[in-house]
Amino acid sequence: MTIKGKVAIVGAAETARLGKIPDQSAMQLHAEAGLRALRDAGLTIHDVDGIACAGESPVEVAEYLGITPAYLDGTHVGGASFMLHVRHAAAAIAAGLCTTVLITHGESGRSRVGMQPWAPAPQSMRGQFEVPYGVMGPPTTFPIGLLRYMKTYGMTPEQLAMVPVVQRQWAAMNPRAKLQDPITVDDVLSSRMVAYPIHLLECCLVTDGGAAVVLTSLERAISLDLAHDPVVILGAGESSESAMVSMMEDVTSSKAFRAAGDRAFAEAGVDRNEVDHLMIYDAFAHVPIYGLEDLGFVGRGEAPAFIEDGNTAPGGQLPMNTNGGGLSYTHTGMYGMFAIQESVRQLRGQASAQVPGVNVSAVLGNGGMFMSAGVLILGTPAAVSN
Repeated sequence: MTIKGKVAIVGAAETARLGKIPDQSAMQLHAEAGLRALRDAGLTIHDVDGIACAGESPVEVAEYLGITPAYLDGTHVGGASFMLHVRHAAAAIAAGLCTTVLITHGESGRSRVGMQPWAPAPQSMRGQFEVPYGVMGPPTTFPIGLLRYMKTYGMTPEQLAMVPVVQRQWAAMNPRAKLQDPITVDDVLSSRMVAYPIHLLECCLVTDGGAAVVLTSLERAISLDLAHDPVVILGAGESSESAMVSMMEDVTSSKAFRAAGDRAFAEAGVDRNEVDHLMIYDAFAHVPIYGLEDLGFVGRGEAPAFIEDGNTAPGGQLPMNTNGGGLSYTHTGMYGMFAIQESVRQLRGQASAQVPGVNVSAVLGNGGMFMSAGVLILGTPAAVSN
């Protein structure tokens, strides 16, 4: 079975506020985002018979919103969870298990209101084999392979610093972005060192916020004459590699990125050169570099120069992370839903930094520290017939 061209995103919205929201819990952010997404679609809670989320229990989110679902998905594999939710929901709708799925996200990543404490369990792989050696949070875990990448492919600190510089160019055009002031390579390299070779401006933000999407069949979306043109799911893929960065097959590349990307592009029947817009999860500056290469947009070792030459910047041939990304827009802890939101906006022609003529957008989500991956190929209705 394929989901290509059968299911669409018909509603998408974020919470009214992003950044610091000390007066709302994580559950309240889920609910606000979900209700706003339904209003965006012109639907109500009574239209929903499927619910999916990560972080919170889908049972509790459904109860909080007053939904009695026929379909539940609590897949929780980090920031890529929402790409998997979209894939699973699309399959469930195509199979007739449900008609309308609401996928919610809410995190009080900064204020920590209503959030569960998180740390690797002592009996987990990370708890046994990484944490005892001082490798704990993302800044000390995520960049483990970065120095090897730099040595193998000759990437300079200046090239790495170009990632946040370019994404700040996009954020400067987005009034909802947390950080909008222009920065230079020197600004990045003179910011505080967090974990060598990662500087503060090469690390993601820590914010509160939420977002949600609504899925239904493309046929139903057309018949309902909804508020916006549907964003069609052309292809999707998911995969995982190791629970530990130290045990990746190759610390300069993500096997999960490659596998999920290949599945998504194969299902969509889309070539890389047909992608008009790209969102790559950017918890740290080197992740878009891995993503560009592992998704097959450039060859191994070519991404630093590709970004440095302005190809992903405003006016470039492959606009990437056009909301400013996790480095400048927002990052609640699990960023993947916000990447999906920006792809939807671009395909609708509603983005703050709108790219002309976007018909196909690719979205790569990362979970954990290169542990899991989800890829979506999204398109306008016109892309389905091409």
